[in-house]
Amino acid sequence: MMVRRTMILLRGPAIFLASLFVSAAGGRGAYEARLERFTYPFPVEIHRFTSQQQPLEMAYMDVKPERTLPNSPAVILLHGKNFSGAYWQETAEALRGAGFRIIMPDQVGFGKSSKPGHYQFTFHQLAQNTHELLRTLGLNRVHVIGHSMGGMLATRYALMFPEATASLTLVNPLGLEDWKSKGVPYRSPDIHYEQELQQNADKIRAYQRENYYGGDWQPRYDRWVEMLVMFTRSPDCPRMAWNQALTSEMIYTQPVVYEFGTLKTPTLLLIGLRDRTAPGREQAPEPQRRGLGNYTDLGRAAAQAIPGAKLVELEGLGHAPHLEAFDKFIAPLREFLDAQR
Repeated sequence: MMVRRTMILLRGPAIFLASLFVSAAGGRGAYEARLERFTYPFPVEIHRFTSQQQPLEMAYMDVKPERTLPNSPAVILLHGKNFSGAYWQETAEALRGAGFRIIMPDQVGFGKSSKPGHYQFTFHQLAQNTHELLRTLGLNRVHVIGHSMGGMLATRYALMFPEATASLTLVNPLGLEDWKSKGVPYRSPDIHYEQELQQNADKIRAYQRENYYGGDWQPRYDRWVEMLVMFTRSPDCPRMAWNQALTSEMIYTQPVVYEFGTLKTPTLLLIGLRDRTAPGREQAPEPQRRGLGNYTDLGRAAAQAIPGAKLVELEGLGHAPHLEAFDKFIAPLREFLDAQR
């Protein structure tokens, strides 16, 4: 316990070495930062590459279609901040049955991928990493689908690689508004880090219940709480917490909303209208706080800003419609993807 408490006081550059020390001393039964004991729905493969002067690994699942079609299309599914590629299981199963090949990566800092002690997290860098993964798989053009934080990454990917993006689908994405312009103050990675270190099962479940599911809770949601709890029980927890702190700042400081008008890709917006997600809302002054995260207005504004975008509003659903009511989510997605073939 003394070693663990000492680690919690460390910052940035010291985290990597300290976490390695504690990992080696962690003892039998300790969880690790790569989710070795968390089962994914499909075989996991590893993409090894060098980025920012260090060797890294991206875990991903490559799900082949049930039947091969002429020019069989490929889809990449980009996860949100509190998830990994594994939560796309139902979506992957439905799309493989429709003849799609599905790639589900864990971004660096998430899931079963590397948790670097030092990394400049930007959406540009994560998009570049994703593009290189797809190139190694021989996929030069894909349908890009992103949820929550993954929606911001999907947008950045489509902006950087328009010729490689067959279509863009944003599922209750973050980044539909610029929080700093609406009164949410900046918080440093150190502040985010301290908050990440305080996470536990009760806090994670309470946050997801309120923000994702409108106060409701189903047993099938527990799996995504358990995944995050594994990180909190790992001797490598400080390193994971530091990665999460850096990605929280990335979300705040790198808005994509101002570039929607330059998108050149057929775009679908799937918006659960009950969603009120707004990172940092509790820090904003009261008058601005009430107006944050109104996805009814945000979705409609995004549809107006993105040339030719199609908006599908999902009545009564929140931030994670593919987990909350899959049938309502998959039908408009299939219709849109089929129209792009």
